[in-house]
Amino acid sequence: MVSVQQVDDKTFQVTVTDTTTTTHTVTVEPDYCQKLTGGRVRAETLVEKSFAFLLAREPNTSILRSFELPVIGRYFPEYEHTIKKMLG
Repeated sequence: MVSVQQVDDKTFQVTVTDTTTTTHTVTVEPDYCQKLTGGRVRAETLVEKSFAFLLAREPNTSILRSFELPVIGRYFPEYEHTIKKMLG
């Protein structure tokens, strides 16, 4: 289960409950959110879907504890294309 809480304008705390519960701090710049969502969904939803993307590829214990959202693309080059499709 993924729970996303907004901390401030750009920062989100994500808790992933699985065999081991992990907490992650994710930063999303407004322009990057706009690029990926076209303004159609909130940043919180983008973060939630991004974690669904990550969890389909690795366990929550392997996800960085703190990162800026564009970092996902360094590890998974298909991220931006896939997340845009996930968001419809």
